[in-house]
Amino acid sequence: MKKKMILLIIIAAVLTAVYLKTRSAGDFRYSGTLEATEVDLSSRISGVISRYAVEEGEQVKKDALVAALECEDLRLAADIAAKDYERAVELYAAGSMSKENSDRLKYKRDDSALKAGWCTIKSPVAGRVLYTFRENGELVAPGVKIATVADLSSVWAYIYVPHDLIVKIKPGMELKGILSELPDREFAGRISVINEEAEFTPKNVQTARERTRLVFGVKVTFPNEDGILKPGMTIEVKLPEYESGQ
Repeated sequence: MKKKMILLIIIAAVLTAVYLKTRSAGDFRYSGTLEATEVDLSSRISGVISRYAVEEGEQVKKDALVAALECEDLRLAADIAAKDYERAVELYAAGSMSKENSDRLKYKRDDSALKAGWCTIKSPVAGRVLYTFRENGELVAPGVKIATVADLSSVWAYIYVPHDLIVKIKPGMELKGILSELPDREFAGRISVINEEAEFTPKNVQTARERTRLVFGVKVTFPNEDGILKPGMTIEVKLPEYESGQ
């Protein structure tokens, strides 16, 4: 009787271990923090900010106005150059001006118009204004950041995969991401980059045992047309079962 009990205990322990191993392997998810491509907008010229056309958190379209500078001198110069070229065209047509002088005034007109265009700062991407760094009426120098816009049409996160599994995945492979806030919804993702060199697990991983493992950084990109995925969110990614060693 005692031997039968021991045998039953051993069998139960083995079955439990197999179950836990299968469950942990199938349910294990790699977590990463979502990021987006951020574009810093700055002025090409010195000027005073006359107004912001948007506020932090607002959506902007591509080429939408973000901020405008007071540039009366540049706009005046552009207006004068445009009128000078108009007269030059008439004089050249009448034979009273050389082609060289006419071209010179055309260049001056185009150059002045270009610099006047720098008085408006537009977003090169469609996205969301994350930060505005200056205030209306503040003088800014060339290169000083005025705002940051995040392109949220797609976001990405790095997960860290153990070196013994890295040979089983490849760029272009489709994966699924899950937010803890929306556990019943899966977000389609795709591996876009696999780092060429191994590294130790980043320090922000909680357990000391995990931090000592060699892993490869894997960048997973997620389309984000509806804007649900936002920078700073933690997303969990599950590798396909047939690729995870099962």
